[in-house]
Amino acid sequence: MSKCYVVSVDYDSSKVRQQLTQQFLRMGQKLLRLCLLEARRLIWLAGMMFVVIFAFYYFEFPFGYVLSSSSSFSAGKVSLVPNGHSHSGDSPSKSEVVGNMTISISSNSPSTFFTHERANWTSQGRDRNPENASVSDRNESSSMNSSPNATSPPVVNKNISTPIVNSNISTLETERTKTFDINENSRKSQKHLTPSGNNSYPNRVPKLNKGLEMPDSSAVSISEMNGLLLQNRASYKSMAPRWSAEVDRELLNAKSLIENAPIIKNDPNIYAPLYRNFSIFKRSYELMEETLKVYVYREGEKPVLHQPRLNGIYASEGWFMKLLEINKKFLTRNPRKAHLFYLPFSSLMLEETLYIANSHSFDNLKQYLKNYLNLITSKYPFWNRTGGADHFLVACHDWAPTETNQLMANCIRALCNADVKGGFVLGKDASLPETLVRSFRSPLRDLGGKPPSQRSILAFFAGSMHGYVRPLLLQHWENKDPDMKIFGRMPKSKGNKNYIRHMKNSKYCICAKGYEVNSPRVVEAIFYECVPVIISDNFVPPFFEVLNWDSFAVFILEKDIPNLKSILLSIPEKRYLGMQMGVKKVQKHFLWHAKPEKYDIFHLVLHSVWYNRLHQISPR
Repeated sequence: MSKCYVVSVDYDSSKVRQQLTQQFLRMGQKLLRLCLLEARRLIWLAGMMFVVIFAFYYFEFPFGYVLSSSSSFSAGKVSLVPNGHSHSGDSPSKSEVVGNMTISISSNSPSTFFTHERANWTSQGRDRNPENASVSDRNESSSMNSSPNATSPPVVNKNISTPIVNSNISTLETERTKTFDINENSRKSQKHLTPSGNNSYPNRVPKLNKGLEMPDSSAVSISEMNGLLLQNRASYKSMAPRWSAEVDRELLNAKSLIENAPIIKNDPNIYAPLYRNFSIFKRSYELMEETLKVYVYREGEKPVLHQPRLNGIYASEGWFMKLLEINKKFLTRNPRKAHLFYLPFSSLMLEETLYIANSHSFDNLKQYLKNYLNLITSKYPFWNRTGGADHFLVACHDWAPTETNQLMANCIRALCNADVKGGFVLGKDASLPETLVRSFRSPLRDLGGKPPSQRSILAFFAGSMHGYVRPLLLQHWENKDPDMKIFGRMPKSKGNKNYIRHMKNSKYCICAKGYEVNSPRVVEAIFYECVPVIISDNFVPPFFEVLNWDSFAVFILEKDIPNLKSILLSIPEKRYLGMQMGVKKVQKHFLWHAKPEKYDIFHLVLHSVWYNRLHQISPR
């Protein structure tokens, strides 16, 4: 019995071991499945993190990086390839946004390190009613009575959005060997503008703070700007072209001829004292007329692109667009022969068409420009060849620097809002004259003024109280001195006759900044042959790279407003007469003509872009 019992125990033990083994196997299989599931989850999480990081870099990188045309483009997507460098090793400045401050950084001089507070929305434009699409009353209330001949703003489709980009493009090597014909390209499918639908952008412009600011104690004087210009000329270099082209050799040859220009002491057509270097300017202008070819992209739809506004305080960008797009001398239909590429958008129409009332956000405006760049970089290789350094824009709206300071940082930007502490790069960017055109049919109406002996008013200003400088000006000088005609907004009169009469009868016309550094009064003063007195710290005056502004204008720091009269009276009569003569002689550079004339504003704007491009290039 006991033997059988033992056998029975052994049998039961074996069975238990077998069951335990099976349980362990099942547990192992479950554990393995669990591990595989967790591994899949980890891989999924890693993938999502990669997508988030990639998306972050995509939205944060500026167009200063080369857009890879060998990758596929789609609406809202673009591959970015760092261009290695867009400046030389000792490049003087670049703009970077940190928190609420725009910082210009110099690698070789502390004098070029600036900060520009952007906490108040007033730094982005003017205190205006966002419901009102017309911005012609920005800061020129006394001079903005509309002419009967001025055109009213067009009716704009508010549902307009951004171009959709064709995702099928050639590789860079294919595009390099392709021959582009403008007529053929213009017949290709034009991308339509479609509603974006999403207006809830995370980055908002802070709401208005109407508190009175005070003058900046670290203002950059006009003499310091002269030094910065020379410094930047010596150090700033654009990105080296990714492949060489005949146009580069032509530019280098022109640059050499300009640097070795023969000395010319006078010319019957232009007044030598107006220029930094008369001989260099004259030779550069001649070579521009002989050499320069510009390609204008046909892509893009109205009203933001190819629709110039020819009247109002932002008319400069519209007149330039209109005159260039019909110009036969400088335009080329073959982009391979172009030394410069023009981006034909209107910063005014961009604001009027796409700005969302009360949003205090520029995001959808920037997105429109970003998609436009996607469109042209997916179709042409020329932006990528230079990183955009041979492309240029002409924009007069207050917001243009903010809209373009990242997307188009490497471009040559001709800007009315030329603030040396607001991202404007001396030696690369060009200061665009802000011209008030009351009648596009007669832009030269009322030109000229009284001779110096008949100008009975020492100094004149009238305008709305925008910004902090004008209230300070009136605080010290309104109704304080009979020689100082300093007013707020003048009563309306037909054709602004009262305002114009004061300018024509004044020795000095005060050009005080509004919310931004620029003002159409600078050109108005020249138009009426009144010596401009510029009170706007950090403002780079128009055509600064070639004109000697001290020969026909007075610059007064904002902090010196209390001493305004004594400063003006300290100017000797002989000096005043020389400046007034300079104003009359320089006037031709600030006049628009329906058919451009030699040395007029159209040619000088184009020359500024040409001249700055020449100083960026160097032999490979």
